Amino acid sequence: MALLELKKVKKIYRQGKIEVPALRGIDLTVEQGEFTTIFGPSGSGKTTLLNMIGCLDTPSDGEVKLNGDEVSKLSPKQLAMVRRYNIGFIFQAYNLIPVLTAYENVEFAIRLIHLSKDGEIRKKVLKMLEEVGLKGLENRRPNELSGGEKQRVAIARALIKEPKIVLADEPTANLDSETGAEVIKIMVKMNQELKTTFIFSTHDPLIMKYAKRLINLKDGMISADERRG
Repeated sequence: MALLELKKVKKIYRQGKIEVPALRGIDLTVEQGEFTTIFGPSGSGKTTLLNMIGCLDTPSDGEVKLNGDEVSKLSPKQLAMVRRYNIGFIFQAYNLIPVLTAYENVEFAIRLIHLSKDGEIRKKVLKMLEEVGLKGLENRRPNELSGGEKQRVAIARALIKEPKIVLADEPTANLDSETGAEVIKIMVKMNQELKTTFIFSTHDPLIMKYAKRLINLKDGMISADERRG
């Protein structure tokens, strides 16, 4: 059974009486452990497709299945629960909570889904922060961290709940090339060790270099789907 399935997914946005098709019938299957990049020109439907995969939006037609369960017809409250337990997000702008420390930002994510004892949660959070190279920076707030360090916190926050899928929208866009490379290597390591499925929306050639699958979107349709290795 595939981890993720999209069948004939269409999305139409309406601007008054005008219909604007964003996705025009997407068929896509993603297996556990994939490291996939979605790319294409502006307006090709990348963000809309990520929103479908991430249960942030529902299709106008077609169906989306996650782990065999159809999620495309769930209520907003039900979709929120699917996201909470199954999907991690890494954003271009980091989206950290500014008043919380690095530790607290990551801790917040796991407390939403775990009722573990405080000591167990603390051990898990500290281990994850160490994994992404933030040992010793646990008590710093976002304004005391560099861009690369903020993105490492975002990666730790996404992975701490052990999601089935991590969606990364231009995760290196605000980073210099050296820092971006370090961040990518962290995600490659997590993918290999934890078998976490990563799906990127990006134009970064370095991410595309590491990707095991490249999906090219054009005018709301998949124009190419290349697997490597």
